[in-house]
Amino acid sequence: MGKKKAKVKKAKIKVDKAEAAERIRKILPLLKKIYPQAKTALRFTNPLELLIATILSAQCTDARVNMVTKEVFRKYRTAKDWAKADLKEIESDIKSTGFYRNKAISIKGVCTEVIERLGGNIPDTMDELVKLPGVGRKTANVVLGNAFGVPAIACDTHVIRLSRRLQLSGNSDAVKLEFDLAEIVPKKDWTLFSHMLIFHGRNVCKARKPDCQNCQIAEFCPAANGPALW
Repeated sequence: MGKKKAKVKKAKIKVDKAEAAERIRKILPLLKKIYPQAKTALRFTNPLELLIATILSAQCTDARVNMVTKEVFRKYRTAKDWAKADLKEIESDIKSTGFYRNKAISIKGVCTEVIERLGGNIPDTMDELVKLPGVGRKTANVVLGNAFGVPAIACDTHVIRLSRRLQLSGNSDAVKLEFDLAEIVPKKDWTLFSHMLIFHGRNVCKARKPDCQNCQIAEFCPAANGPALW
């Protein structure tokens, strides 16, 4: 038997909220200049499509999801179409996104409940969205912020990583981080801030090899100027 890989514990980070808020004040205008068009990469035309695309995006690239949804959104146009579809057929249609069995169950379950309990309408509140099967706060925040224009902080792996490196929060738990960021980021910028961190995480502050030398916010980043918090 091979040796089990030892789990790497993330370093504990002590965060001063006042300093974190001041850091936000400095980096926010810079990020807005760098990523003025930051928005979700998922393609959608209505809240239902975005909800389904977000479910499909778990453990899958946005590019792959967009390839799949280009076809399936032509086939399944309403929540009723998804709800009445055979589960095996949905699985086949979304297979390339990975974890397709669980995703198919979630999508069919969500759409069934939307039809039976919500009159075919996707809810526009956190409380109602998270009642849908398989929908957590991250998915709900994506839908709220991008489909309904409700300020929302969606914490994916990029947002978690950059928030720790910038010492905006010591939490790696997405829900706890969401609440931490909500205290220091202006509410009107919540959705945009999430997108800008995602863009920056993909383009510059990458997981294994952050490009600190070419980072335009490195001056205000504790990780770039001190112990590495990768």
